[in-house]
Amino acid sequence: MKENGRDIVLLAHGDGGALTHELINNLFLCHFESNILKTLTDAAVFSINEGRMAITTDSFVVDPPFFPGGDVGKLAVCGTVNDLAVSGARPVYLTASFILEEGLPLADLESIVQSMAGACGVAGVEIVTGDTKVVEKGHLDKIFINTTGVGYIFPGVDLGYHRIKPGDKVLVNGSLGQHGIAVLCKRYGFDFAGQVMSDCAPLNGIISLLLKEIRGIKIMRDLTRGGLATTAKEIASACGLDIWLDENCIPVDAGVKGAAEMLGLDPLYLANEGKFMVIVTPEEAEKAVAVMQGHELGRDARIIGEVKPGKGNVYLSTSLGGTKLLDLMAGSPLPRIC
Repeated sequence: MKENGRDIVLLAHGDGGALTHELINNLFLCHFESNILKTLTDAAVFSINEGRMAITTDSFVVDPPFFPGGDVGKLAVCGTVNDLAVSGARPVYLTASFILEEGLPLADLESIVQSMAGACGVAGVEIVTGDTKVVEKGHLDKIFINTTGVGYIFPGVDLGYHRIKPGDKVLVNGSLGQHGIAVLCKRYGFDFAGQVMSDCAPLNGIISLLLKEIRGIKIMRDLTRGGLATTAKEIASACGLDIWLDENCIPVDAGVKGAAEMLGLDPLYLANEGKFMVIVTPEEAEKAVAVMQGHELGRDARIIGEVKPGKGNVYLSTSLGGTKLLDLMAGSPLPRIC
């Protein structure tokens, strides 16, 4: 995209005047398919159905904005869609607010917007309203995006810490740590054998299947910042029970494992953008794994642990036969991961 000979974002693109209108009409409306958005009124107006709704918001500041397997735009859609999905909701609408640095190439912005549109198409959601601001060069690192999402809670779904009991099984839908390693390698120029791709993906498809087939799901969480270990600790602390994880059962692919070992990182604390944890009744655990494995985002799903009586701790049974206490992540090894 090139506007009147200009190929970078200018301060005037955010002043609400002619260039802002050019940006909206020539870029955003070209890629975001929504009749609600096209009204360009001050607020998106839409009808709602009966039942409960969920709403969530998140801001995305990943560095670099383009990484193997995705970019900040795809991340901004998938991250908010996934927060709704693991809450038992069917995502419907998103908002998108862009804060841009003066001088950002318009081609980069268009690539990011195209990526957002693609992710919306896969997830089946619409961006129905948004905002654009531009700040002076040097006052921001290229582009930050905020997305807010709303969705309908599936009828009969009741997820929460209050439902977790001793004996429940802990599941994940696949290999951990890919997003964290992909962003880290791109940021610092590491070139490990076999490039690791981010797992960034909308999870609402696999989760809707799971909720349809499995009635015994107690809670779900996506494994973003802090990874599996931090999420497990948050759940254990909230319900006052212990979670025991089996290192031999936790999937980590060879590329992530090799890079993590070289960099001194623990894959259990690395960020993911297409993985989630499920806690389910023991009677339905195997069926839940089978349902997840039937979806392309759950091919490597498995049972990785169990809930036991306790005081809110997380223990890892290591491959060497020992036991390791897992706590919350203390200081991120990689800030600006999402």
